[in-house]
Amino acid sequence: MKKDFLLLTVALPSLLIAFPSYAAESEIEQRNNHKSTEIISDIPSLSEIELPATNAELLSQQSVPIQVNPEETQPETEPTPSDDVDISIEAIAEPDNLPQSTPTYVIDREEIKKQGAASLADILKRMPGFAINDVGHGADIHTGTYYRGASINQSVFLINSKPINNNVNTYHGGTDLNSIPVEAIERVELYSGTASALFGSSAFGGVVNIITKEGYGKPKLSGSAEFGSLSLNNQQVAYGGSSDKVKYNFSFERFFTDNRYRVPVGAANRDSQGFLSNADTATSTYFGSIGLDLDQKNSLNLDVTKLSSRRGLIYFGFPLQRDRLDHDGLNLGLSWKTRLGNGESSNLTTSIGYNQDYFSTYGPTGAFYRTGALDTQQLTARVDHEWKITANNKLRWGLDLKNTDLIGDVLSTNPSSIAKNETEDRSLFNTALFAVNTWNINDNFLIDLGLRQSFDSQFGNYLNPSVGLRYAVTPIVAVRGSWAGGQRNPGLDQLYVYDTVHGWEPNPDLRPETGSTWTAGVDVNFSQNLIGQFTYFGSSIGDRLGVIAGKWANIGLVETNGLEAALQFLIANSWSTFLNYTYTDAQIKTGTEEGLQLGLIPYSILQTGVGYQNSGWQANLYVTYNSGARRSIFANPSDKPTDFAPSFVNLDLSGRIPLTSNLGLTVYLENLLGEQYERVNRIYSPGFTFRVGLSANF
Repeated sequence: MKKDFLLLTVALPSLLIAFPSYAAESEIEQRNNHKSTEIISDIPSLSEIELPATNAELLSQQSVPIQVNPEETQPETEPTPSDDVDISIEAIAEPDNLPQSTPTYVIDREEIKKQGAASLADILKRMPGFAINDVGHGADIHTGTYYRGASINQSVFLINSKPINNNVNTYHGGTDLNSIPVEAIERVELYSGTASALFGSSAFGGVVNIITKEGYGKPKLSGSAEFGSLSLNNQQVAYGGSSDKVKYNFSFERFFTDNRYRVPVGAANRDSQGFLSNADTATSTYFGSIGLDLDQKNSLNLDVTKLSSRRGLIYFGFPLQRDRLDHDGLNLGLSWKTRLGNGESSNLTTSIGYNQDYFSTYGPTGAFYRTGALDTQQLTARVDHEWKITANNKLRWGLDLKNTDLIGDVLSTNPSSIAKNETEDRSLFNTALFAVNTWNINDNFLIDLGLRQSFDSQFGNYLNPSVGLRYAVTPIVAVRGSWAGGQRNPGLDQLYVYDTVHGWEPNPDLRPETGSTWTAGVDVNFSQNLIGQFTYFGSSIGDRLGVIAGKWANIGLVETNGLEAALQFLIANSWSTFLNYTYTDAQIKTGTEEGLQLGLIPYSILQTGVGYQNSGWQANLYVTYNSGARRSIFANPSDKPTDFAPSFVNLDLSGRIPLTSNLGLTVYLENLLGEQYERVNRIYSPGFTFRVGLSANF
């Protein structure tokens, strides 16, 4: 463990030596008006980028790329031979309408393309703090996603600031990171700290906000076709633009891979021929967005996402499992934005959302058969008011409403389970009032205070406060910190629906998980050549949910402490690099596993990369180090509860070759070392794989 923690101290001096030349990623202009600061950024090309500002007020709120004139840019267009666009591998940004006491990490559409991301899971695993134990595309629902030691259900996921969590918590109902077509994503933002007051008390980990594309300028048609190892084929097409007061964007994505490859003896889900079994996945996703500017102060936006997926389930256990998972989802969102008063000091957003997910698991268990279906429908409404009361005081407050209906249908022909066959019909209503007030005490000192008061039909009323601050110690150093209380309620499935696949019984007496999270960080402009963000994070979560003797239960206290580092470099024109490192010690404090690291969460993850882009040519090398996670559930019978999977290093290479001004050849070479390492709990990688495709714009 100590060796992994020291890896950061070895890596940082090496990078400082290797990359002495750095220029700022963004052009930052500062305008002071009665002690208030407004950040403006524009990134037209590398050759126009200036050195970073040294004002410490800017250090902890690196700016998001500005929404430039739609008529002058074409966001959806691929780089052409005449393009010389920004190539930063990782963007770190802080939108003006969010609490600024904690950093916001952002990955935009250009980086998503360079990564060759095929799912939201692929995007998130490049962000600081994330540990994603995916094994092939589409398997991430079961194999686990963690942020700062918190599970996927202890974070909040949004589409355009509207929730997509469905109050279902087991593997077949968690937030599906494949449910959003990658072609529809404009950028992904990651928040923490006092932002949890805005979006949900269950955000022990963080808040992931998926911002979808809008149409701009003349209508444009783009498409891509990709083929590769493991019978992979992926087709995407998008059409978007604007006309007068209407903006529109539509996209479709079809994806398939059989994920069939040889795995070593002792691997989970290994069939009689030595192949990983039942790991195929097929998805079709549709997305549409229409925006209408009613007048200078009012606009409407409608977005629709439709998903259909069919896949096999990957297990950590033995013997061979053959259960299947069907998932059909529909997400609708309608928002109305209006400017109140004569200026931009008061903005009101009203939104309505509808989310439906149907999960169906089925499969043979020897001579018997079992099915489990979860049908959830969720209706949400939100009123969100941003009000700049004075030049130094900004209030964001509003109301959240959420109604969830769940129908669970369980059937098994196994004589030992027949008594548990049932149909459950449950509903849950939740209301919350939220407010975050930001005070600029002076040019160097800022305080965020947040409150979220919830009213829940199942678990009563509860208040979750939060606080954050940021202080510019010197012109080159800014410190920040945050604390937030939280409560995550058990899912309706954990409370009432029998899990036929695992044989886990529900428990209507479950208590909510309660606790708090905190951060302390420093943002340093080391020189004109290097800017870094460093964050210590921690959490204490009591009554954590788990399974004891085949039944859901509150298993006790888990305390997490860790370190997060994010650095960026622009070596020279057309060259860039980044480094993210996360150390996570999520320790179980009570129960039979007291003192052990929480299962499936590695102590150390390091990600770094270097990229080149010029005149339509691209090349990006990514390196990932994973210290290995503790084998904890469904492990090999010979494994001990203290055993860890071995550490591994993975190298990926992506590139683009311009064939014409509108056509490019894309190549992705994954796991260049060809090592078939254990990702998690006896689940192994396929070794070297490749993808080759064509992308076009018209």
